This record gives sequence, structure tokens and C-alpha cells, in this order.
Amino acid sequence: MQSTSSGISLTDVHKRYRTGQLDVQALRGLNLEIQEPGFYGIMGPSGSGKSTLLHLLAALDRPDQGQIRVNGFQLNEMSESQLTLFRRNQIGIIFQQFNLIATLTAIENVTLPAMLAGMRKKERLARGRELLDQLDLLNRADHRPDALSGGQQQRVAIARALLFNPSVLYADEPTGNLDSASSAQLWALLSHLAESRDLTVLMVTHEPEAASHCRQLFLLRDGIIDSNPKTDEMDPAELLARTQHHPGPVGT
Repeated sequence: MQSTSSGISLTDVHKRYRTGQLDVQALRGLNLEIQEPGFYGIMGPSGSGKSTLLHLLAALDRPDQGQIRVNGFQLNEMSESQLTLFRRNQIGIIFQQFNLIATLTAIENVTLPAMLAGMRKKERLARGRELLDQLDLLNRADHRPDALSGGQQQRVAIARALLFNPSVLYADEPTGNLDSASSAQLWALLSHLAESRDLTVLMVTHEPEAASHCRQLFLLRDGIIDSNPKTDEMDPAELLARTQHHPGPVGT
């Protein structure tokens, strides 16, 4: 399993689900290309295919048709064991719900994947402290999630996602449980991480306010990329109109 190039590329990707008697075509020949590191956004109305797209990019599901390449790895040609290593070593994922373990401290939550991977305790704790320090949370290392604010919990989740130094970071509605001030801080942080770490950050969001922090947006509608404007070319009113719910969704 060798990586020969960087970036994200999807070519003619289709994904269909069966829900009871209903056949749902979530992606309909989607094409997407990201060649340079930076902070990118995926937006679209409910049912446009955003979550399906992210699951495929994170190797959590497979396409029915088409090719998906991330950092030179051809995901649709890899075995399950190869995909497991890819998810651990190449990408990081942060979620709306934080997914922290309530009985573990911040540093234990950050370093748990390293423990499961067999990293020595001294090494993983040093890495955990380094990441928490970079995210201004070192003084909270021994606090459990219920002693942290929502914004602090999300930063712990980001530290965990960065544990193996990935080159791609996926964020699935990361500000869904945050207030407006914490949301703005998180968007700025993701933008900074992309720039300072030469990292590709791809965020799924429903919030038009996030656009000002993204280098470029990919607007989904009916399972395909409707357009991909640069944020400085997008009128806020137009963006809001494009991302509102409309009847007839085809995917998730």
C-alpha cells in the first residue's frame, strides 16, 4: 500500500442505499478535486449527499461505482485491513458529538488510539501533552469531559484526530453543538491548522457563516457537486439560498 501523490480526487462516484422498499441514490456520478492543502467546506441542503460523501472519503463505506483517491491511496481498490491502517495513519475525523469517553481525562481521550495501536506509554503521553499544549488545553489535561466546555471538548477531539499526524482532517458538522462564539473560534482554528500544518481540512457544515473561513466551498445538490465557488466570490445571500432545504432530497 504505497502513496504516490497528495490531494483528494473523486471520479464518477455513485452510491445507492436500500431503505425498506425505497431505493435511495445518494450520489449520482459525483466528481471532486482538491489538489492543495487548505480549509475546504462541503455544504448543501438536507439530503444532498454530504454525509455519504464524507463516509466514502473516510473509508467508512465503499462506492458502488467510481474511483476515490486520497493522498495517492486508491480507496476502492484496498482491502479491509488496508483501509483500517489508512484510517489510522492517513486521516483524522472530528464529529459533532465529540465522541469523548466520559470516564477518561482529556489526555487519556487524546492518547487512547495510540494505546490501542501499541505505542509505549511514555511516548503517547508526551505526544498527547504536545497536542494539548498546541491547542491551549494543557492545563485541562487531567479534566474529564464533564468539566470542560463544549469548545474545549471539541478541541480535545481535534487533538485526538491529530494524534498520528494525518495529512487530511475531516470535520462532520463540528460546530453543531457549539454556541456562535465557540463556532467562530473553531472555524478559525481549523483554518489555522490547515495553514500551519500543510493539512487538507474538509468540513461538512450547514452553517453559511463558516464560508468566510474556508478557502473554497463545494456545494452539493441531488448527489452531485452543484458548484465550487471560492469564498471571496460568493455572495452571502446566494450561499444561504443555495443551502436551504428544498423538496425531493435523494441522499444523506
